[in-house]
Amino acid sequence: MNIAIYNSQKDLSIDKGSVRLIALTLLKHLNIETDELIIHFVSAKKMSQVHAEHFNDPSSTDCMSFPLDPPHSSPSHTLPHVLGEIFACPQVAIESAEKHKWTAYDELTLYVIHGLLHLIGYDDLLPADRRKMRRKEKDCLKHLNGLRISEKKIV
Repeated sequence: MNIAIYNSQKDLSIDKGSVRLIALTLLKHLNIETDELIIHFVSAKKMSQVHAEHFNDPSSTDCMSFPLDPPHSSPSHTLPHVLGEIFACPQVAIESAEKHKWTAYDELTLYVIHGLLHLIGYDDLLPADRRKMRRKEKDCLKHLNGLRISEKKIV
């Protein structure tokens, strides 16, 4: 499986190996098989541009997801299956981490979880859907049990 990770920001050091392990662990936990997942770590400025282009909202945001192929547990191997793309903003994670009393890396890990859940069909627009998504985020965080995006290693 290819997990493409692009880091075009300079606000927070990103360990691509940690990101890859987190993504693989989550896909296995969620019983999702795919040939490719794409994760972008971008600046607040770039996040604002993408947000404006796709959602007509020029504000920066923490994370966005763009599903490509529908999720399923056993993809056909006749064509490559690309689950989708996740855009995450480390600068927003830095700003938000203090409010949640954890590290920017923990916050950024939550953004990857949140983005992945959107790719597989979870939504957070309605209160009931938001509660369901928050429960699944907590389940995923618990499953990761200490794995996080780290500047040095997985802790």
